[in-house]
Amino acid sequence: MNASNTSPLLDVKDLRSGYGRIPILQGLSLSVFPGERVGILGHNGMGKSTLLRTISGHLPTTGGNVSLDGRSVTGSSPTAIARAGIGYVPQGREIFSALTVLDNLRVGCRLSKRPESDVLADILELFPRLKAYLDRRGGALSGGEQQLLALARCLCGDPRLVLLDEPTEGIQPSIIEEIADTLKVAALSRGLAILLVEQNLGFIAAVSERVLILQRGEITRAVPQEAMHDIERLEAFAELA
Repeated sequence: MNASNTSPLLDVKDLRSGYGRIPILQGLSLSVFPGERVGILGHNGMGKSTLLRTISGHLPTTGGNVSLDGRSVTGSSPTAIARAGIGYVPQGREIFSALTVLDNLRVGCRLSKRPESDVLADILELFPRLKAYLDRRGGALSGGEQQLLALARCLCGDPRLVLLDEPTEGIQPSIIEEIADTLKVAALSRGLAILLVEQNLGFIAAVSERVLILQRGEITRAVPQEAMHDIERLEAFAELA
C-alpha cells in the first residue's frame, strides 16, 4: 500500500493549529497512502479531533501544509476540501435529523460527479441496512444506524480519503462490527483511504493497517506491526500515549 514507489495521497507537513491563542497541533506530520487505512490513538486533549477538523478545513491552520495528491489544500474552505476528495464524518455524526434517510444521502450526492441514481445504487449495495429506512427521518434512527447513515452520506460524495472521528462512540457492538466490515470493503472495492481517530481498540485494530500515537499535538511513534492485532499490547501503547 505504502510502497516506496507510491506517493502519499494525504501529506501533512509541520501542521499547526489550535483554538484562539491556545495551540493544539505542534508541528504534526503524517502521510496516508492511496487505499491505506490509518488509525490514530491518543488520550483526550492530545489533538485528535483538532487534527481532523484542521485537515477538513473546519479549523484554520496557523502553520504547515496539507496536500492531497500533491496539491495543497491548506486554507481552503471545507466545501472546497470536500470537493477535492476529502470526506469528513465528525464526532456526533451530524446527520440532518429532520430529513429522511434518502434525502440525507441525496445531500451527499451533490459532491459526486456521477448521476445521483448510480451513486445511490452503489451506496445502498454497500449499506443494505439503510434500504428499509429510506423514508424514515434520520433522527428516528438508532445511534448506530445514524452512524451508518453519516458514513453512507459521506461516501455518496465519492471521496478518495475519509476522516472518521470516534465512529463507534455510543454504538451497539453488532453495528460496530458492521461498520468495520463496511469500511474494509469500501477501502478494497473503491480504493478508499481512511484516517481514523478512535478509542475502541478492537475497532481500530480491526480496521487499520497502521496505527500512530499522538501526544501533545505531535505524532510521536507508530505501533509496531506485530502489536497491531494484540489487544493487550495495543492497550499498553494507548496507555503510554
